[in-house]
Amino acid sequence: MVGNEKNVRAIAQRPETRAIIGTVIVVDDDAGIRASLDSLFRSADLCVVTFADPSEFLAAGLPDGECCLVLDVRLKTADGLAFQASLAQGGINIPIILMTGHGDIPMTVKGMRAGAIDFLTKPFSDEAILSAVHDALKISRSLRKEVRQRADMQARYEQLSVREREVMALVASGLMNKQVAARLEISLITVKIYRANAMKKMHASSLADLVRQAEELGIRDESVSRYHTEDDTRQR
Repeated sequence: MVGNEKNVRAIAQRPETRAIIGTVIVVDDDAGIRASLDSLFRSADLCVVTFADPSEFLAAGLPDGECCLVLDVRLKTADGLAFQASLAQGGINIPIILMTGHGDIPMTVKGMRAGAIDFLTKPFSDEAILSAVHDALKISRSLRKEVRQRADMQARYEQLSVREREVMALVASGLMNKQVAARLEISLITVKIYRANAMKKMHASSLADLVRQAEELGIRDESVSRYHTEDDTRQR
């Protein structure tokens, strides 16, 4: 599975893999596999941590920065697919590459449907695992970016006044300015001011962008039926 260091570095320097950064977490109860993968990933200038059991991984926690999990499906102390499911249920969102020594198609399908990004049958080539890890770390980078963007969006929302939040929720629910004014018992011009303030504070480039952010944050007045007619759209 692990070639010589020169070949590994050649693979790592290819355009499609040379941008790999992050930590690879290996969970496999085979000490030989752990040592082999540790050597391979370090030869490709990746950080690596290895564990023999899922409980050891959970106790250690996730490393900082981009990371992915290379997980053996058939562990002596745990079911790899069940562990994969428990991570998702626990809100631990990490790209997972599954490994197995058995070409089990139903197991492969189940693992991929549960969110694994790849499923490799042992023995696999250095190129195959490095390519899978590269894809996993790219996904991890995107996931972390989404988390940061969501946190920034939430922080901006918390800077809104109570009235600005009310207007944002009603607009996101589909009401026109005059309908928002009637519901809140304020003037139309005041609604427009609050809406403009909300858009500025939320860094919304348009009304559609403000509505998108409201939906991502789960902000909507559930008592309001949404309107989708062209007349409503023109009057906003």
